[in-house]
Amino acid sequence: MFEHVRRHNKVLMIILFLLIIPSFVLVGIDGYNRFLEKDQTVARVGNSDITRGEWENAHRQEVERARQLMPSLDAKLLDSEQARYATLERLVRERVLIQAAQAARLDASDARLARELQSIPAIAELRRPDGTLDMERYRQLLGRQGMSPEMFEANVRGELVARQVQAGVMQTALIPATPADLALGAIHERREVQLARFTTADYAARVKPQASELEAFYQANQALFQAPEQASIEYIVLDIDAVRKTIKLNEQDVRSYYEQNVARLSGPEERRASHILITAAKDASAAERQKARERAQELLAQVRKAPDSFAQLARQHSQDPGSAPKGGDLDYFGRGAMVKPFEDAVFALKKGEIGDVVESDFGFHVIRLTDIKAPKQKSFAELRTSLEEELRTQQARARYAEAAEIFTNGVYEQSDSLKPVAEKLKLEIQTASALGRQPAAGARGVLASQKFLEAVFGADAVSQQRNTEAVETAPSQLAAARITRYTPARTLPLAEVRTTVLERVVQARAAELARQEGEQKLAVWKAAPATASLGSAQVVARDQAQGVPAAVLEAVLRVDTQQLPQLIGVDLGAQGYAVARVNKRIERAAPAAETQQQERAQYAQWWTQAESQAYYDLLQKRLKVQIKVARPVNAALAPRSAS
Repeated sequence: MFEHVRRHNKVLMIILFLLIIPSFVLVGIDGYNRFLEKDQTVARVGNSDITRGEWENAHRQEVERARQLMPSLDAKLLDSEQARYATLERLVRERVLIQAAQAARLDASDARLARELQSIPAIAELRRPDGTLDMERYRQLLGRQGMSPEMFEANVRGELVARQVQAGVMQTALIPATPADLALGAIHERREVQLARFTTADYAARVKPQASELEAFYQANQALFQAPEQASIEYIVLDIDAVRKTIKLNEQDVRSYYEQNVARLSGPEERRASHILITAAKDASAAERQKARERAQELLAQVRKAPDSFAQLARQHSQDPGSAPKGGDLDYFGRGAMVKPFEDAVFALKKGEIGDVVESDFGFHVIRLTDIKAPKQKSFAELRTSLEEELRTQQARARYAEAAEIFTNGVYEQSDSLKPVAEKLKLEIQTASALGRQPAAGARGVLASQKFLEAVFGADAVSQQRNTEAVETAPSQLAAARITRYTPARTLPLAEVRTTVLERVVQARAAELARQEGEQKLAVWKAAPATASLGSAQVVARDQAQGVPAAVLEAVLRVDTQQLPQLIGVDLGAQGYAVARVNKRIERAAPAAETQQQERAQYAQWWTQAESQAYYDLLQKRLKVQIKVARPVNAALAPRSAS
């Protein structure tokens, strides 16, 4: 075989040339690079890799679920770097627990999976009256989240197995009462303290900085005075409305749709019924409900023998105070007006017919259908506008997936222009200027999407000015953009930021003056405690801060109670300085038995969670977990010191 290859290597080179070179021409080297980015490994668990594509897909699914559960949730929270990283950590955790389960030969049976699926409300609602699952609606529900039934069930099975791994630790934790009470006593411990505050604002008037100081501060802290980068873009948006505008309806299709839907569009059918109600509370005993059922059966037998006596029997025996005086008449009503069992029975009857006894939460009903009011059928001309709108929407939804694929591939493969995709899908190329990395106040549509702006300011989009990838900015909405003008971040001149520089210098100097005076007072008061000028005594605890700054509270609770009273100083940074005298430790009063039990249960939960986390950390080490993406850093104040 190898001899054959060697003899025909020129032919093979020509074939490879013909196969590879055109593909580079079509999508370019950058296209290949962007394709490979999807397969970039972002984390490794054992011998299993998590790719960027898997990460992005998982985050899209989580965002979609969150938006469905909480439509008013701020999109910035969902698309933040922190939220994305949290998704990656969850993926890693799932992979760790699944591999641990596989090593322990754990599995979830089909019966256990079925019980779990039945416990999910959204799926339970898809059950038909006979108890079977409506598979078409089930597929649609999962399809909206980008999953097939097989994918979803595999995920649920994986979660069940992962729970078994965690249960082995969480369900075996043993928390004796004595150490729990000792720890809880420390948590709820109280201290009597007196404070003296040296607040930055009280020293601001003493600070008179020179121009040279402002200049020096400005030069040393230019990162604080940056004008953010900005971009002007052109962008296109694909959504159901955009697809709908491209649809041209066939006259025959509209007429056929009219014939199929005229009854529905003409208005709801209404029915008039009378009933005899024998009440039985929903929570009544089985014997009481059976007695009520038998009474209703007796009345049903009577009205079937003499249908004309229905109104008289209703007045005499019905326990519905609203309809009994009217011979049981409920007047006309449409679907949705009555409880479901009653409604289903009424709409299954023919005019004048008396049905079987119907059970509802109110009791047992004997029902007679007295009239049917069918809506007046509207003409084709009357309904044409609404028919065309509805039909366009239906066709747009059906075509959206195909258009989305064209959109996604088009902005990716022809990355130097949005025009080809816009022309193919008949989309308007829109423009926007002075965009930053964060949505501007009052921004609307895709310009308010943090995810969209992150794509706009992506490295390739900025440096190469090529199309962003197709970004899902809302359900059934994709957007892509290309930068037409980019202005990098720049340092603002001192003349423009002098007021801000002055404020910062004054605050920094004032905070330093507050700290210096606080430290001086602390030294004097330690030498002569009787001279200390402190506020009135107050009792503080972790759950009763009394307005005391968190740094001061933490320092107070760390003081060695064997050496009381004791003076300490706490640097509050930009807020100044505080001196505290801890006078005494106050033991916590013994809690009531019920409170003590609740606290012990809470402590046991904390302990169990800590053991579970420790076990998970051990599994991570065993599987040599690597997350190859840097954790996002939140801006935070530096920790304060206590002296």
